[in-house]
Amino acid sequence: QVHLVDSGGGLVQPGGSLKLSCVASGNIVGINVMGWYRQAPGKQRELVADINKSGDTSYADSVKGRFTISRDNAEKTAYLQMDYLRPEDTATYYCKSGSTWSAFYERGYWGQGTQVTVSS
Repeated sequence: QVHLVDSGGGLVQPGGSLKLSCVASGNIVGINVMGWYRQAPGKQRELVADINKSGDTSYADSVKGRFTISRDNAEKTAYLQMDYLRPEDTATYYCKSGSTWSAFYERGYWGQGTQVTVSS
């Protein structure tokens, strides 16, 4: 069992920045992939970015060049640095982990979510 706690959300003006954190506990030995999804009201949950233990990353096209995912394996933490935020980035952001890429996409463990609101 893996327990994820995500944090760092808040209210920010367009063009601003936020940094989300996701701390893992429990059976962390099996964690290979960590990532972030987001869900806006009335929309489906979508993958934002992911990273494996080796540091390989991928991003949704909508956030490329603006968001950066990273992780500290020793601290069992993943981060999502969000710059140049836009109103359309407003959503609840969820951390997720998986033991493999397929486990990450198909099953995995979820954090409780942190709200990001981009508004002037």
